[in-house]
Amino acid sequence: MRIAVASGKGGTGKTTLATNLAWVAAQNGQTIAYVDCDVEEPNGHLFLRPEISEERPIGKTIPCVDLAKCIFCDKCEEICQFNAIACFAKEVLIFPELCHACGGCQLVCPTAAISEKLRDTGKLQVGRADRVRFVHGVLNVGEPLSPPLVSAVKSAVPKSDLEIIDAPPGTSCPVIESIRGSDYVILVTEPTPFGLNDLTLATEMVKALKLPFGVVINRAGMGNDGVLAYCQEKRIQVLTEIPDDRRIAEAYSSGSLICESLSEYRPLFESLLAKISRHGPTELADCVSTQITQGSVERGSKR
Repeated sequence: MRIAVASGKGGTGKTTLATNLAWVAAQNGQTIAYVDCDVEEPNGHLFLRPEISEERPIGKTIPCVDLAKCIFCDKCEEICQFNAIACFAKEVLIFPELCHACGGCQLVCPTAAISEKLRDTGKLQVGRADRVRFVHGVLNVGEPLSPPLVSAVKSAVPKSDLEIIDAPPGTSCPVIESIRGSDYVILVTEPTPFGLNDLTLATEMVKALKLPFGVVINRAGMGNDGVLAYCQEKRIQVLTEIPDDRRIAEAYSSGSLICESLSEYRPLFESLLAKISRHGPTELADCVSTQITQGSVERGSKR
């Protein structure tokens, strides 16, 4: 089973939830893989402290022009939708940061003047944290495109009983690439106006991808009930609530897992894991159908 942990905004406790779920599942004897797809700022390793056994560079192919063969016909510039290549009278400029490695420029070149070369964009690290298999990616500073590295991270996951994917925050392309193909998505939010706003965006994202999902409210009890009211109104399952406990923040700040530092919270994460794991394929399909139908009805009523 592949569980993705996502959030509409940063700082909601997504990594806290993902790392503790992985630890609890491993303690219960399952083969677990923790996958940190937040390649722009991975931090799961700060809590799981894995021993890295493998590291390899990840890159993308970018065009390379042989000016001796080039007739400066502008076909490469015309096909590029990202302005990554510019053709002048006697020069062709390549902008690697803008290139999406589609290969279109090479295909349309009439003189075969364009070849491809590999350009490093980040690195992939694989290791182990006690019983948890660990995979994460680290994007090079300044690189604007993270989805190719996210895809490489997901492809490197060893076969396991359970994969827990720690997705990037937000609802943009890296998040979609991270959660695509998941069996279940946990949306982590907080009971604040900002948390509610971004939860609505994340909800629409997973509905569009037709993925079953539920919500975990972190720092519950802060006094704002808007998130809970929203979930009740939209018939979204609230899987659990994590209290606004100062001790949890202290454990986090020291890089400790909640379930290790505060053993009384271990049953909460075990219950959450059991609740999700009970979903079979049929039940998950029914869950998706219900959520999508509800969304369609709501959009229709607005029209």
